[in-house]
Amino acid sequence: MTATNTAAPAAPPTDTEMYERVVSAILDHRLPPGTKLGEDKLAGAFGVSRTRIRPVLLRLANEQVVTLVPNRGATVAQPTEQEAREVFEVRRLIEPTLVELFIAKADEADMRQLKRCIDDEEAARLAGDMHRAIRLSGDFHLQIAERAGHQTLGRILRELTSRTSLILMTYGTALGDMREDRRDGAAACRCREHRVLLDAIRLRDAREAARHMREHLTRLESQLQFTPPAGEAPDLSSLFSGTV
Repeated sequence: MTATNTAAPAAPPTDTEMYERVVSAILDHRLPPGTKLGEDKLAGAFGVSRTRIRPVLLRLANEQVVTLVPNRGATVAQPTEQEAREVFEVRRLIEPTLVELFIAKADEADMRQLKRCIDDEEAARLAGDMHRAIRLSGDFHLQIAERAGHQTLGRILRELTSRTSLILMTYGTALGDMREDRRDGAAACRCREHRVLLDAIRLRDAREAARHMREHLTRLESQLQFTPPAGEAPDLSSLFSGTV
């Protein structure tokens, strides 16, 4: 008699896993602002009940990544111009402190990790992978925050990074700029600000690093164009169905 191996059904994702996958889709620019997040479609995509989806959407709404409207459901947030400017204002307040804390604690392995992040971002730009490049650019900032060891500021920055991704999708010129990078070979210049910041970090010059961080965030804000692009709504089933 031949034994048959039957694979056990995959366990349903936890609330945290569903939350992280939605946030990841936003950071990767696969869920544009204004995308409707229907409970039925999300439940079917994740293989869970609608009641499991609701606390995930509520958590995202509390972080201002999703907008919940009574009787209309949830949509990926569409930040206003004022909200966009406030996000960058807050980032300029907290990230200089985080980079100073990072310098006080970081070792050479941390420096190498930041360099890898910049190198990977540059490679993604050269390959024309704009979504990955933007994600890696955000990861550079999050790695500084994580090693800085300030849990409250780190949590705030993680939320602001998700909102920054929405802002860039709505108002940014970054995707178009990176397409130009691929044509004109200027990708290395686009990562220059992170490299200059890393140089100051390596020199343990906290004051200079904080200054570069503020200037970098100011330049990012200055590139915003407050005319939202139009685009097709993504299919939630194809985004979230399948294995985690």
